[in-house]
Amino acid sequence: MWEVGLLPNPRAAQALVDYLKGQGIACQIHPHAEGVILTVNDEAHLQQARVEYQAFLNHPFDEKYLQASWDNGSTQTKFDYGAPSLQLFSQFITGAGPLTLTIIALCSVIFIGFNVGFANPIFEYLSFFGAVPQAELSQFWRVFTPSLMHFSALHIIFNLLWWWYLGGKIENRIGLAPLAIILVVAGTLPNIVQFYMTGPNFGGLSGVVYAVFGYTWIMGTRAPQCGIGLPKAYVGFMLFWLVLGFTDMFGLSIANGAHVGGLLVGVLQGFIDSKRLAKS
Repeated sequence: MWEVGLLPNPRAAQALVDYLKGQGIACQIHPHAEGVILTVNDEAHLQQARVEYQAFLNHPFDEKYLQASWDNGSTQTKFDYGAPSLQLFSQFITGAGPLTLTIIALCSVIFIGFNVGFANPIFEYLSFFGAVPQAELSQFWRVFTPSLMHFSALHIIFNLLWWWYLGGKIENRIGLAPLAIILVVAGTLPNIVQFYMTGPNFGGLSGVVYAVFGYTWIMGTRAPQCGIGLPKAYVGFMLFWLVLGFTDMFGLSIANGAHVGGLLVGVLQGFIDSKRLAKS
């Protein structure tokens, strides 16, 4: 056997094994302290396997690997993938990048702080200008930090699930820089819009969520080779929820200005990036 390389996730490695199998390359995965080792049976296939291995590292979520698992995968395996809880944790980690996970952690810590007795000091430090008397114009972070505050479990769960799903796709398949730009722009400009619409008492990642939604939607349409498209049902749901927010049907305080502003930011960035990719 000849070693091809190391992969941290055995389930992801199995997708590569199934793909190589479809290319006529016999290979196996073996347990390792840091994940699994991929090996090939025939030295003549080693170079091709390493090329495919590198391509997999660059684009692990390419649909061709999923298709290979359907076409060539087997329900019989001798490899122990670990406990279900570890599988879910591994899937959660590999489904996102460091920026996506960092924002999830920050929002979660802030939400926990709100619910264990620190609501007032957190709000006083992170709220938008004008929400508290001690806010000063030199405290520039207040333009962005309301995006990290959530005031109900349903609010934070909804936002973080979409942020993980969409932000993780963008970061893993296109890169950290595009997601960072969306986060900073959609985490500030829509907050300013919302301030002028309703005042300073608002919070939540919804504007950023609508930005990554708009970006994914446009990129999936104009640059499908990036592999971050959305099913039409998801697009319909997000647009329906956007419109529903203006009806006040449920009597909730919804930051419609941030939603619309975030969507426009994401759509614009999607057009810019898709045009740039078309020229490259």
